[in-house]
Amino acid sequence: MTTPNPIVSGLSARCPRCGQGALFKNGLTVRERCGNCGLSYGFADSGDGPAVFVIMILGALTLGGALFLEFRYEPPVWVHVVVWGVFIPIVAFALLRLLKGVLINLQYAHKAEEGRLETKKSDGQK
Repeated sequence: MTTPNPIVSGLSARCPRCGQGALFKNGLTVRERCGNCGLSYGFADSGDGPAVFVIMILGALTLGGALFLEFRYEPPVWVHVVVWGVFIPIVAFALLRLLKGVLINLQYAHKAEEGRLETKKSDGQK
């Protein structure tokens, strides 16, 4: 069985090993294992990585959009509240889901795991 492309399977929120099983239960909660191939998702810890990317991307989109809207149309303040109050949560959720899926798939593909301190033994020692 060939391993699927981690970017494609991550963007589609699929299993990093088979590319078929769902990665998320509901929303952003990672399943315990793949329903198709049985891979345990216990290794999956994307940490704060996706959130950092989402903050940067969403901040740029929101600022650019708010400035464009303000200088182009000069709407009342309530329009900004409504537009950005709807835009930000929806886009944040979508971006978090996409980026979390990609980072978990890349973590599997590159066999990334927690760093460990190991003492190296010299050739003569057991």
